[in-house]
Amino acid sequence: MADPLWTFDEVLAATGGRVEGSGSPDISSVSIDSRTLEPGALFAAIRGDSLDGHDYVAKAFQAGATAALVADDAKLETTGILIRVPDTLQALNRLGAAARARSGARVIAVTGSVGKTGTKEALRLALAPSGRVHASQKSYNNQWGVPLTLANFAQGDDFGVFEVGMNHPGEITPLTKLIRPHIAIVTTVASVHLEFFESEERIAEAKAEIFAGLEPGGVAILNRDNPHFELLKRRAREAGAERIIAFGAHDEADAKLTGLNPAGDASDVEAVISGEAVFYRIGAPGRHLVMNSLGVLAALQAAGADVRAGADALGGYRLQPGRGARTYFSLGDGRVMLIDESYNANPASMRAALESLGETPRADSPRRIAVLGDMLEMGDTSSRLHGDLAQPVDAAGVDVVFACGPHMRSLYDALPESRRGAYAESSQGLEAALLETVQAGDAVMVKGSLGSAMGPLVEALRAHLKQKGAQPG
Repeated sequence: MADPLWTFDEVLAATGGRVEGSGSPDISSVSIDSRTLEPGALFAAIRGDSLDGHDYVAKAFQAGATAALVADDAKLETTGILIRVPDTLQALNRLGAAARARSGARVIAVTGSVGKTGTKEALRLALAPSGRVHASQKSYNNQWGVPLTLANFAQGDDFGVFEVGMNHPGEITPLTKLIRPHIAIVTTVASVHLEFFESEERIAEAKAEIFAGLEPGGVAILNRDNPHFELLKRRAREAGAERIIAFGAHDEADAKLTGLNPAGDASDVEAVISGEAVFYRIGAPGRHLVMNSLGVLAALQAAGADVRAGADALGGYRLQPGRGARTYFSLGDGRVMLIDESYNANPASMRAALESLGETPRADSPRRIAVLGDMLEMGDTSSRLHGDLAQPVDAAGVDVVFACGPHMRSLYDALPESRRGAYAESSQGLEAALLETVQAGDAVMVKGSLGSAMGPLVEALRAHLKQKGAQPG
């Protein structure tokens, strides 16, 4: 029988909690969601802005939780075992800190304006040939996601990979100090969350907070092609980074791209990693993914993992739903390619997604359609940044643009009449025109910030195509 993630006494010692109920069961996992909780879990009742986990304690026990971490002042009617603490989020942080303290794993933290989740997933895949890997689920990169991921960090794991996000200054510092990474990666710095930052340089400063948690002898891995490289390098040195590893196409990059050949839904890559030639395939398209893979392989080398085995493993990389996942629907004598980029959007990721759409072969997809929703949190520059997308739309050879949201109107108005599909104030308003337009031979890319609600358009397209007899494959 496998060792438990936590013994009950270890949880009590880490959280400082007091027990209500009888028994001291082992804990197999830690969860804050009663819907996805697995039997044997400790349920941590977190109070958020809109939901209170204490309202779901009973459901957690019904789902098989062995105990619940709850606040002293929570009034609950349950027969389950409760661990009472003054503040459940603070207790979860203490449990995460205890997991990190007992771990002998090599720990990697990833941040950046774009590419955090994809890089984290690539690291999970590439490290697997070298040992047991624990990594953040989904995009668990905030004030509750990071301690939750740490709390599930098993003592026998060989590597830990943690994603760190932010949209305000000062948010990364406490998270990286909790993670205490040996290796910190900054994928890139770009114009995101400008509603909360006065400049892109300020964003770079906020991303540089990740170095505050570096362990002694730590390594910083930075994008050499990014204009903020020198600033990040200085901040890493000031924080005590022993090594700076640069990746990119730049002549001075330590992990350097020397060749890239798009191969349909994959990319064939030639690179030099610290003087050693490496050839590999990434099982997904997009130059931005290739560039971040250089940082991934640099991290493997810094962590003492097998770089060649990790590079080979990247052939199994797949894009996630909402983050570029592609689905093909056979329709009549042709097919429709649906690219789901509906999870998030900012100027950098929008340009990358358009570039990837532009790489789809005309022989397979004669017409390219972009369905674009607002990029949020852009502040006073929003109209200009949306209008500026006309250039990458043109460079990608996009034939038709459907746009929604008040900010995306700036792009729609900047396009020639021949490229205008339809405009609506909301994504729902685009649905009828979009479904009527899509036909065999189309490559359709749907992208926007989460708040723009582009996901329902993806689902409407799927349902529409299936109704027309199209078969996904």
